[in-house]
Amino acid sequence: MKAAVLYEPRKIVVEDLELQGPGPGEVLVKLAASGVCHSDLSRVTGDRPLPMPIVLGHEGAGVVEKVGPGVGSLKKGDHVVLSWIAPCGKCRYCVSGRPNLCVTAVANGAKGVMPDGTTRLRKGDLEIHHMYGLSTFGEFSVVAEQAAIKIREGINLRSAALIGCAVMTGIGAVINTAKVVPGTTVAVFGAGGVGINVIQGCALVNASKIVAVDILDEKLEFAQKFGATDLINAKEQNVAEALMNLSGGDGFDYAFDAVGSPQTSLQAFEATRKAGTVVVIGMFPPQVQVSVPGVAIPFGEKILTGSFYGSCIPSRDFPKIADLYASGKIKIDEMITRTFSIEQISEALDELEEGRTLRPLIIYQ
Repeated sequence: MKAAVLYEPRKIVVEDLELQGPGPGEVLVKLAASGVCHSDLSRVTGDRPLPMPIVLGHEGAGVVEKVGPGVGSLKKGDHVVLSWIAPCGKCRYCVSGRPNLCVTAVANGAKGVMPDGTTRLRKGDLEIHHMYGLSTFGEFSVVAEQAAIKIREGINLRSAALIGCAVMTGIGAVINTAKVVPGTTVAVFGAGGVGINVIQGCALVNASKIVAVDILDEKLEFAQKFGATDLINAKEQNVAEALMNLSGGDGFDYAFDAVGSPQTSLQAFEATRKAGTVVVIGMFPPQVQVSVPGVAIPFGEKILTGSFYGSCIPSRDFPKIADLYASGKIKIDEMITRTFSIEQISEALDELEEGRTLRPLIIYQ
């Protein structure tokens, strides 16, 4: 198959690879599309490295081509959205209903291997690593059975690809992590692929005021289309002052940091009212520390929490998100401002890095 291989930071080569499998408990998926995410970009730049050489990509959807021995929940022809967490079903987090925090899946992802500790991709005698057990920057993918989530047929698979990361991460942070309730006020820092979905998640649950904060007018325009009631350009306005004016001086019930920087996390913390909830979604480089005013923690009784993969249970939440999209209650098509072939992967990453495309999409079929 044709795939994009990252050999070293900033060096991606599109070439033919051999794909083994599927083995026991695995399925072969012919991909329809793959989203291009900032998590991919951070590996290309070297900010958050993974073992190399590696085929990146962790946001995809397609059709099951073949199932391995022991697979019982899927068959050839099933339409699936891929999950970059393949829950082991045995660790303390899986058995307590928090499979997004599965320690085995996270450990395997850091090593660039499949759940059994091996790889399926080869270039001659050279082993190629997997990104989170998916590697969707290739025409086909062998994945663990629990990483392929069946959705009903008739849903556009190209758009459904984005459910596997951006949509689930953003909407899940609203519904599963923060549990935003109707009539409340929200500030969202960052209007990229994840932030846009935080915004539409808040609109979905009928938040009364949804303020989007970003540094690009183009992204703020998108935020408005997805449900933002107010917009703040952080380059042109005093963010703290503008947020206090919009909240009536008391702060917001919820604030989400979809950027992942010390500055935006602090701004989100300071934007919330007493007893408000701050949710950090954006991913930091490992060495980065975040500070908040210590006195505000006990006196304000604010809740500061993280949200990893939208606190989701993929087998439960992916089909629900797909149905919300199919019924017109959430937008996905509008996120896709440009599509690319796999040969154009470097161009897609450049556009994402420069903020010229909200969510680049690689099309395979």
